[in-house]
Amino acid sequence: MKRKDFLKIAGIGTAGVTFLPFINSNTLAAGLLDSEKKRLAEIALTSAKNAGASYADIRIGRYLNQFINSREQNISGITNTESFGFGIRVIANGTWGFASSNQVTEREIRRVANQAVLIAKANGRLQSEPVQLAPVPGYGDVSWNTPIETNPFEISMEEKVDLLMNINSEAEKAGADFCSSNLFFVNEQKYFASTEGTFADQNVYRCWPTFTVTSINRDAGGFETRNSLAQPIGMGYEYVKNFGLVEEAREAAEQAQEKHSAKSVEPGKYDLVLDPSHLFLTIHESVGHPLELDRVLGYEANYAGTSFATLDKWRSGDFQYGSEIVNFVADKNQKDALATVGYDDDGVKTKKWDLVRNGILVNYQATRDQVNIIDQNESHGCCYADSWSSVPFQRMPNVSLEPGKEDKSVQDIISNTEDGIYIKGRGSYSIDQQRYNFQFGGQLYYEIKNGEITQMLRDVAYQSNTQEFWNTCAELGGRSTYELGGTFFDGKGQPSQVSAVSHGCPTTRFEGVNVINTGRRI
Repeated sequence: MKRKDFLKIAGIGTAGVTFLPFINSNTLAAGLLDSEKKRLAEIALTSAKNAGASYADIRIGRYLNQFINSREQNISGITNTESFGFGIRVIANGTWGFASSNQVTEREIRRVANQAVLIAKANGRLQSEPVQLAPVPGYGDVSWNTPIETNPFEISMEEKVDLLMNINSEAEKAGADFCSSNLFFVNEQKYFASTEGTFADQNVYRCWPTFTVTSINRDAGGFETRNSLAQPIGMGYEYVKNFGLVEEAREAAEQAQEKHSAKSVEPGKYDLVLDPSHLFLTIHESVGHPLELDRVLGYEANYAGTSFATLDKWRSGDFQYGSEIVNFVADKNQKDALATVGYDDDGVKTKKWDLVRNGILVNYQATRDQVNIIDQNESHGCCYADSWSSVPFQRMPNVSLEPGKEDKSVQDIISNTEDGIYIKGRGSYSIDQQRYNFQFGGQLYYEIKNGEITQMLRDVAYQSNTQEFWNTCAELGGRSTYELGGTFFDGKGQPSQVSAVSHGCPTTRFEGVNVINTGRRI
């Protein structure tokens, strides 16, 4: 649909009014005030206790999503979703039970609380050991909000459409044959209450602007693409406005055309200089997932496998996950990161902790009912459910590689590289069922010779295994090179849930990594 036709049908015209009438970020749902949320929560907790629960919590949630898609000068789709309901989780006879409903009324809350207890008691017949919860204080009435400047749901649809049309138009002017662009916005409004005395009201925002440009080589019959390097992030519309998407679209169109004549890489061993826009995904797959405790224990296996980083490696106290300069931290409080919240879905106040320190594996990611297995008595705050109707379970926090102590620039690192490849952007990837052997590609590749970038390359992917790769880490960029990357839709569990998570890192150099040629050209 053409822009002017879309705006006419949507009833926007030149008035610029907001397209979403259901948005009201000041309350959880129309007519549901703070006092009412707490009253309903207390009914749920009391009902569960009276039915035989030793522990209970309730999450009342309202989830708003907006996806806007375009191609060239057409709007190809707009999706607005709103979901509202509650889920009650209990422990009865030492076993978890869960039930949920989209009818947020006093009568329904009582019914669902009793149902959750019945489910727990039924589950208890199959469970040999009782659930053990790490202690957590009751925080009383608390709140947390993503510190945004501009609510993306309050920006007019006209402004958003104009931005997408400008991105596509400028890409085409710069030589792209096609350009599709998208805006994704999420708002999670969650109220958590537990029998331990926490009543947490949270308002979480996330956004992701992105595009893909395509250049066609009609003589050779091939095509090349370049995706935006903009990342999903825990910010408001200010990120979309300030990133420079239109300017990047012009640059992306030129780079997509340049790819046609780029030199095909010679397979072999190279030093790799990896930009944060690329390295975040390698961190996600080779560090974030294998250090999830449920994967380590084999509780999570059907969806993407278990982990090579078994408990014996951690207990040895000397497992060399990476070189001595490698330090990975998990942080649920990291500024602008996607998994950042004030309290997790266990009611645990979030924090920061070490996973790998000076190259040595020192910890995992765990929830209240897991940490006793690794002889710890404090939850890491990693519990999350993607909906009021989903069961909360262990999800990845923000996992990030610390920058170097010296503030080395990207150019400093390139200057220290004699024979290497500089890689930017997320590309194809593959990793085995224990998060060990892997292969990664990117968006842009540049040859480095004698400390200088010489030309663009193509058909590049590198192969390694997790421990070998991180032990080749030879040089870290400083704080000035540090950036956040991330994913909006990290899948896990069966039935599957998605979560959003960020990974920060500096530009980083790895020595002697195996590079293959992925070209399939005659």
